[in-house]
Amino acid sequence: MVFAARLTQRGHKIATMDDLLALYEKSFNDDTVAAIGSLPHPTVQKFAVITVAVVGASRRFLAQVTRHQNEVKFMSASLQYSNYTGQADFAVPYEVLAAPAPVRELYLKSCHEGMDCYEKLCGAGVGHDAAGYATPQGLRNVLLISATPYQWKHIIGQRVCRRNTDETRIVLLKIWQELYRLSPSLFAPQLTGAFCQRDRCLEGKMSCTRKLDGSMGPGDILEADYPLLTGGGAHED
Repeated sequence: MVFAARLTQRGHKIATMDDLLALYEKSFNDDTVAAIGSLPHPTVQKFAVITVAVVGASRRFLAQVTRHQNEVKFMSASLQYSNYTGQADFAVPYEVLAAPAPVRELYLKSCHEGMDCYEKLCGAGVGHDAAGYATPQGLRNVLLISATPYQWKHIIGQRVCRRNTDETRIVLLKIWQELYRLSPSLFAPQLTGAFCQRDRCLEGKMSCTRKLDGSMGPGDILEADYPLLTGGGAHED
């Protein structure tokens, strides 16, 4: 990204490939990354691609996140080719996780009933693809997401907003954690967080009215909003 930005300003100094490589190898600091990452024109952030693997999110999460199509690519485990007979596991929504044990048991019972139907259909000779219609939305999945840094910041900014489902927020907060470790300057809260952290809420009358503090990183938000996942809460049985 830094190389691409510098290239726009130093074309007159580049006469050979060696000149270009020297510019590519030139050092830079975190302030440079932060300054370029905050520019309103994102082209220089589109020459790099970061691929993230998500293991265990539900197929409902898959349906939601794949709405992001601009400069983003997805590859998912397929219900057509994968046989989940005897192999199914289920994502448990945070609200259900925090509920009393009978509620969690009711949810998991429903999931298992859907998979029982799936297995019976497969046993009756129905293909995995058609039988997949009986699988619950909570069925755990494996997903690869490949996107430019600019698009990652856009997806995270939109999806860690409290207007999203809990699972979508949790997965994107965990992805943001990893990207923040990769580059604290590029993925800092003021560049990557929810829109209300960076400027103002964009949800209008649908706003949750609970603005996230601009200094909160992904770990802070996970701890504040999802204490059961960070050791800060206990089940109510």
